[in-house]
Amino acid sequence: MQPIDLKAAMQALAAADPALATVIAEVGTPPSRQRPANFATLLQIIIGQQVSVAAAAAIWGRVTAAGISTPQHILDSDDQSLRDIGFSRPKIRYARSLADAIASGQLCLSALKTAPTDEVQKKLTAVPGIGRWSAEIFCLFALNHGDIWPAGDVALQEIVRQVKALPNRPSVNDMDLIAEAWRPWRGAAAILLWHYYRITVLR
Repeated sequence: MQPIDLKAAMQALAAADPALATVIAEVGTPPSRQRPANFATLLQIIIGQQVSVAAAAAIWGRVTAAGISTPQHILDSDDQSLRDIGFSRPKIRYARSLADAIASGQLCLSALKTAPTDEVQKKLTAVPGIGRWSAEIFCLFALNHGDIWPAGDVALQEIVRQVKALPNRPSVNDMDLIAEAWRPWRGAAAILLWHYYRITVLR
């Protein structure tokens, strides 16, 4: 798929929702966060599960410094060397499961590039350690599926609470209902809101 046209998306989102129009007026069009649709991107997503942005970046820096970028690198590395660069025991299992799935042909990343979203998510979540959130992130940033909406993402929930002036953090169901007005640009809305979160919350 072609990269998401973020400029066109911002125009559509601003017209669809006054709250997003205010955000866009403040921060403008967010930068693209497109990533290659490869093993390294999926590995980076696994590393980023349930840790802070800073912690994930630090671990990923050590992974790249160690030259780990292919399934075979993971399969050839012993557990201790992976722990030394920041992998937890569960994430060692997940990384090996992903590497084995790709090396064995169970998961063909090139075939995902033209597959519909539901099929991509089904194939990815069949791999231990890749849940809904990880599959959604890969679909959005590596495969350019522009209407992906990671409703369970805690940072998104928090920034939606702030932008929409809600009394409490919205549930997954609430998030889905709120984002209905943003179709078919929900993925671009997520990119915008993460950008706004980094500027306003993590600054």
